[in-house]
Amino acid sequence: MITIGITGGIGSGKSVVCDIFRLHGIPVYDADSEAKELNDTSLVIRSQLISHFGEELYREGRLDRRMFASIIFQDKKKLAAANAIIHPELAKDFLKWCGRQEQHSPMVIIDAALLFEAGFHRWLDKIITVYAPKDLRLQRTIARDLASADEVEERMNAQLAEDEKIRRSDFTICNDNHHSLILQVAKIMKELSENIVS
Repeated sequence: MITIGITGGIGSGKSVVCDIFRLHGIPVYDADSEAKELNDTSLVIRSQLISHFGEELYREGRLDRRMFASIIFQDKKKLAAANAIIHPELAKDFLKWCGRQEQHSPMVIIDAALLFEAGFHRWLDKIITVYAPKDLRLQRTIARDLASADEVEERMNAQLAEDEKIRRSDFTICNDNHHSLILQVAKIMKELSENIVS
C-alpha cells in the first residue's frame, strides 16, 4: 500500500484535490477534521492543553476553537507547544487508520496542511503539494472563513513557506483557476498506479 500526503497553504484548494482522489475510490484521512475530533475526545490532548493554556479553553467538554486560535496564532512558542501535544496523538490515529484501510486499498491519502510541520512526512511514500498564488489563497480564505485579511495572514505565516513545501514534495498540483485539477490528478494517479504494479 502506498501512503500519500497532500498538503498546501491555507486556501490552496487541497481539500478539492482530495475530493477528486476520493472520486477515484482512494480513502482520504482528513487531518484537520480528525484533529478537531481528537481535541474534543482525547483525554491525553485535553489534559495537556488545559495544563498549558488553562481550564477555560474547554467549554461544556469541547475545545473553544476561536479562543485557542487567538492564543496560538499570535505566539510561535504557544503554537509549537500546542502542536507538540496534538500532532503525536494525531499521528497515532492516522497510523491506526492506515492499518484498517490496508486490506482493501492499494493507496491511502492524508490531507494535512501542516504535513511537514507535524512530521507526518516520515510515514509517507509520496507527497503532493497543492499550490496557488498567495493573493488567490487570501481571497479564498477570507470568503470561506469570513475572516479578516490580518487573521488569514497570521495563519499563513504560521505555515511552512510554499516554495519549501514544493521543494520537499514529489508532485505539485497548480490550483490557480487556469490549470485543470482533474487532469493533474489523473496524471499523478497514473504514475502512482504504475509504481504499485511495478
